[in-house]
Amino acid sequence: MPHAVSIKTGTLPENTFDAIVIGSGISGGWAAKELCEAGLKTLVLERGREVQHVKDYPTATLNPWELPHRSRLTSQFLQDNPLISKAAGIGEDNAHFFIKDKDHPYVQEKPFDWIRGYQVGGKSLTWGRATQRWSHYEFTAPHRYGYGIEWPIGYDDVAPWYSHVEKFIGICGNKDGIDAMPDGEFLPPFDLNCVESHIQKSIRTNYSDRHLVHARWAHLTQPQDIHLQQGRGKCQARNLCMRGCPFGGYFSSVSSTLPWAQRTGNLTVRPHSVVHSVLFDEQKDKATGVLIIDSESGKAVEYYARIIFVNASALNTNLILLNSTSSRFAHGLGNDNGLLGKFVAFHNYRASIGADVPGFQDQYYSGRNPTEPILANYRNLKKIDTDYVGGFTSFMGAYRTPYGSNKIETACGEELKQAMQYPGDWHMYMYLQGETIPKEKNHVRLSNTEKDAWGIPLLVTSVDYDDNDERMIKDFLEQSSEMMEKAGCKNIRWNDSHQAPGLDIHEMGGCRMGKDPRTSLLNKFNQLHACKNVFVTDGACMTSTGNQSPSILYMALTARAANFAVAAMKRGEL
Repeated sequence: MPHAVSIKTGTLPENTFDAIVIGSGISGGWAAKELCEAGLKTLVLERGREVQHVKDYPTATLNPWELPHRSRLTSQFLQDNPLISKAAGIGEDNAHFFIKDKDHPYVQEKPFDWIRGYQVGGKSLTWGRATQRWSHYEFTAPHRYGYGIEWPIGYDDVAPWYSHVEKFIGICGNKDGIDAMPDGEFLPPFDLNCVESHIQKSIRTNYSDRHLVHARWAHLTQPQDIHLQQGRGKCQARNLCMRGCPFGGYFSSVSSTLPWAQRTGNLTVRPHSVVHSVLFDEQKDKATGVLIIDSESGKAVEYYARIIFVNASALNTNLILLNSTSSRFAHGLGNDNGLLGKFVAFHNYRASIGADVPGFQDQYYSGRNPTEPILANYRNLKKIDTDYVGGFTSFMGAYRTPYGSNKIETACGEELKQAMQYPGDWHMYMYLQGETIPKEKNHVRLSNTEKDAWGIPLLVTSVDYDDNDERMIKDFLEQSSEMMEKAGCKNIRWNDSHQAPGLDIHEMGGCRMGKDPRTSLLNKFNQLHACKNVFVTDGACMTSTGNQSPSILYMALTARAANFAVAAMKRGEL
């Protein structure tokens, strides 16, 4: 735990704090935790409603028959929300953790499905929970292979902060010694089922460079003392995570970092606070606070602080900074080079395969495992070995069709009874999580004509795929099919969803880190080059996308930046 910092601010007005954090999700919660532990009076601004752990999980313990539509979205909901209803995992049981389309419009210059959850805790209540570390390759490949600028940091800079985060939130997995997916601080993993183990063995036998392993997931399989201190308990393998876990079995800022920060006595959380802009004082040459619009009263309120962390989620962070204009920054805070909002990227999730797996009829599995195995990236690591750049992670899983599937629909009497007792045949799936190239033309900007309910310009999204993505999809489908054939799978089916960017919910960039202020917005400690007391540590800061899931990197970068900021304040530099 960091040492408390003594900050001489005199008599503080009610709306003045040592630090302001914009956003209460995965990265914002970590900023609050680190800053509050260090003794800073910290205000967390959240545009959505209040959500408290357990208390505000209304469907967490309901059985399917206790939900009016057995968790399915109604036709009226689908009609009213054609965009948000595409979100992975959304249902009647968790729709309250997602926005409604009409309440939060934006302008799609090119198709982009922007998935959002506005409440205290943000999307940490509904995230996928995959937490692989980036490797040395992800940090260096874009610059080495010429499809991106150089990261100002490397794996060694972030590794201790990965450990710091992993120990606190609880990550299950195995130490596999894979160069492309570094080991971390792990709790025991969930077991692979028999078919997953069979496919793992087949891949190991047939490919020396491919490794199917237990993925790393933010689930408490064996809680340690630090987790019990948070009031969290063991994951019950219910696989109902997106309803909010009353056991605290998976990590969210609502169950972990925010309550931990609250215990210090230094935290203030203000929900219903739509951030309009960051305030900049041209005489002091620094940011002085944040202007918000109270979403219930419509009243504009200013809050002040010595440091500001912008963690509103990547695209909202870009929106806020673009809207933070002044005589000094006519085109957005810190935007001296005109690159704010540009080089937005995402993860490519379009491709998947499915197959039937003969045999294994005498084996089953217990519980509802909320995790999946992962095939670590094996493409373009030490050299370019394909006709595209970047790599991909592959998630997979195996399952049995419940209750005999088609048989139960036509059976009657004794045949129906037997069909209900039959657990079904085995099947498997595998899907792509692919790196995409940050490009200047892929951008977001503010609308010149349209505004939201609080008078803030709407965000315009202009993001698309390219030929590199298409070649990666083809390679994934071919290679994955080959691996499944060698494992004895049958009836292998390819799918390219052709979904718009955005459904991956891994949007990144727009306010990227870099060594050169001419080509980046942030330095190696996530400070705006041109406004040193503003930090950006959510997905907006990403210089490239890598292929690993990014959320734990956001958390590690946030903890690192917050501790840097505390030390700089102690030295009187901020």
